[in-house]
Amino acid sequence: MKNIPSKFLKKDRIYPEKPNLINPSINDLIQYYSKSGAYNGGRLSEACKIYEKMIEEDVTICLTLSGALTPTGLGGFIVELIKKGLVDFIISTGANLYHDIHFALDLPVYQGDFRADDKELLKDKIVRIYDIFIPEETLLKTDIFIQKIFKKISPSKPVSSAYLHNYIGKELLELSKKPNYSILAVASENNVPIFTPSPGDSSIGMNLAKLKFHNEGIVIDTDLDILESTAIVKESDKTGAIELGGGAPKNFYMQTQPMLNQIMNIDKGGHNYFIQITADAPHWGGLSGATPSEAVSWGKIKPNQLKNDVVVYCDVTIAAPILFSYILSMNKKREKKNLFSQREDYLKKI
Repeated sequence: MKNIPSKFLKKDRIYPEKPNLINPSINDLIQYYSKSGAYNGGRLSEACKIYEKMIEEDVTICLTLSGALTPTGLGGFIVELIKKGLVDFIISTGANLYHDIHFALDLPVYQGDFRADDKELLKDKIVRIYDIFIPEETLLKTDIFIQKIFKKISPSKPVSSAYLHNYIGKELLELSKKPNYSILAVASENNVPIFTPSPGDSSIGMNLAKLKFHNEGIVIDTDLDILESTAIVKESDKTGAIELGGGAPKNFYMQTQPMLNQIMNIDKGGHNYFIQITADAPHWGGLSGATPSEAVSWGKIKPNQLKNDVVVYCDVTIAAPILFSYILSMNKKREKKNLFSQREDYLKKI
C-alpha cells in the first residue's frame, strides 16, 4: 500500500539551526525564526515578510502607537521609517506625542527602576512610567513650550488633530535643539499626518485646555479626524497597518473601513494587511486583543487574506525594534505619499 503523506506535512522540516558565529545579523535572526516557524518567533518572521510585501505593493501604511512607547527611545526607529517613506500616516495616543517633544527639546528622560519607592520619587519631583524616570522639570518645560507656540496661532475654525501635530512639528523644526530626535518634527517635515483618537487625553490636550481661559490656542474637531483618516483609506488602492499595542489607536485605524461600508455606503472590502504586536489576549473580549479573524466579521479586514495578517504576542519593546531593524537593514525606501498635504483634497472627493 502506497504511503500518502499527510496534507499537514507540506512545510519544511525543523532542524537545530547552526548560528552564525562570525558576524551575526538581524537577517540571520529572522531567517532562524522563519526556518523554525515556531511560536512568536515564527510570527515575528511572518510580520517581517508582510511588511516587505506592503512596501513592494506600495500599500498605504499606517503605524499605530498605544500607551507611552516614545519614552523607551523607540522613536528613533520610527523617525528613520518616516524618512524612507515606509510609514505613510500615524495614529497615536497623546502621551506618545507629548513625551516625543522632550527629546526634540533635549530635555532628559532617564532609565529608572520599577522597584523604586514612589513616595520618594514624589518628594524628588520625579514621575515614573514603570521603569522610566522623568524629572518634573522636563514636563514643566515641555508645557511651557506647548503653551508658547499655541499662543501664536488661533485658526478661525476648529481643526483636526493632524493639523495640530503638524503645527507642533513645524515649531520643533524651527525652535528645538534636536528635531531629528522627534517623530512630530520629522513627520511634519515629510508630510506624514499624525492623528490622535483622544486629543484631550494627554498633557498636550491639558495645555490646550488651559489656553481656552484666555481665548487662545486651537480647537480640535474630532469629527474631522474621523473624516480625514477615512478619506485617506478611501483614496488608497491598498491599505495596511502596523499596530504597536492596541487601545484607541488600533480601533481608530480599523474603524475607517466600517465608516466607509457601514456609515457611508462605500464598500472597500476591508484592509489588505495587518500586523499587530501585543501582549493582550483575545479571550478577555477587549479590542486590544481582538484577532484579525474577528475583524473580518466587522468588515475591517478583507476575508481570505491568508499570510497577509499576523499577531505577534510579545512585548513591543522587544519585537518592534527587531521588525524595524530588519526592514531598515533591507535598505528599502519608497516615494513619499505626502498625505498631510492631500488629506483635505481627499475629503472633498468623498
